[in-house]
Amino acid sequence: MSYQDGLSAINLEMPGRVPRTEYSADTHWELVSAVTGIKVDQYSKYEEQSRAANAFRKAWNYDFIWNVLTYSEIFGDLKTSMGHAEYATGGVDYSNEIYCPFNDPEEVLSLDPWEAYGSRDHNQLVKGYEEHYRSLVDSCGDAVNMTGIYVTCISGLIEIFGWDMMLYAMGLDPVRFGEFTNRYCSWIGQYFDALADADVPVVMIHDDIVWTSGPFCNKEWYRKYVFPNYKKLFAPLIDSVKKIMYTSDGNYSAFIDDIAACGVHGFVMEPTTDMAYVAEKYGNTHVFIGNADTRILLSGSREAIRAEVERCMNIGKKYPGFFMAVGNHIPPNTPVENAIYYNEVYEELSKR
Repeated sequence: MSYQDGLSAINLEMPGRVPRTEYSADTHWELVSAVTGIKVDQYSKYEEQSRAANAFRKAWNYDFIWNVLTYSEIFGDLKTSMGHAEYATGGVDYSNEIYCPFNDPEEVLSLDPWEAYGSRDHNQLVKGYEEHYRSLVDSCGDAVNMTGIYVTCISGLIEIFGWDMMLYAMGLDPVRFGEFTNRYCSWIGQYFDALADADVPVVMIHDDIVWTSGPFCNKEWYRKYVFPNYKKLFAPLIDSVKKIMYTSDGNYSAFIDDIAACGVHGFVMEPTTDMAYVAEKYGNTHVFIGNADTRILLSGSREAIRAEVERCMNIGKKYPGFFMAVGNHIPPNTPVENAIYYNEVYEELSKR
C-alpha cells in the first residue's frame, strides 16, 4: 500500500505505478484467507475479520479506501425498507423486510424534511466526521482515507421513499417533486456544511442518480433540480479546499459534464459508465477510478480477465489521476482463482 502513490494520483502528479482500490474484496473471506493465510470467515469475530481485511488490503496494495459516514440512519424510522438481496457470504445481509411509511404520493410531495427530521448540531456533525476519518487512518493509514455522505440527493430520496413511491410521486407531479428535492437538499446541506468544516482532506460524495441503462427520468429534470443543488452543496467543500470524489452506480455517462461543472475532483464509476470519455475529456484535470467489469471476474476466462485489465489500462494508464478498480464490487461468489489472476495481471501492468 502507498499513501504517497494514492495522494500523488489525487493531486494529478503521475505516480510511478497505477494505484488501485477495490470494493468488497476485503470481505470476500475465502479470497482474504487465500491471499493472507489468515483463516477467517463470516462467523469470525469482528477483530479477526478486521485484522484479516487490513492484511488483505496491504497484500493487494490498496492506495485509496472508499468510505462514507452518513447513511440512511439519519432518517430514523421515517424511511422505507426495500429489503436486501443476498450478497455477503452466507447471506448474512439478506432481508425480506419491506414497508413504506408513506401511504400516497401527496404525503411525499408535501413532506418537509426540516419538520420531519429536524436540525442537527453543527459541532457534533463536524466531530463525527473527524472521528470517523481518524479511526480509518488509525486502522489503515498507509492508504488515502476519506469520510463522506451517501445520501446526497437522489440516494436520499430513494432511502426515504423507496423506488416505487418515489417514481410514482415524481411521475404524478415532477415540478412538486422537484420542489421537494430542493427542500431535501436544503436539509442535507447541514451535513455538507459540517463536512466542509471537518479536518478531512478527501471526501466521498455518493449519489445513485441513474440506473444501469442510464437516467430514469427526463434529463432536464436532473438539470433543473439535481445539479443546481449539487453546486450549492459542494460549494463549502470547494471553499475548504477539499478533494471531492464522486460516486454513482449505473451509467451516468450522460451527466459527466454536468457533474464536472459542479466542482468535483474525481469520478468513481461502474463498467457501464463511459470511462474512455472521462479520460479523453477530463484525464488531465480529474481523478477517475474504475472500471473493470466484475462479471468478467465472475465467469470469464483468464484471457477475458487479462483483456479487461488491458482495456482499463489502455484508457487510464497515461493519465496522472487514474486508479484501477473493479466496478462495482468483487462479491464473495467470485471464484478465488479468478480474483487472484486479476490481481496478478494488474500488478504486471501497473508499472509505468
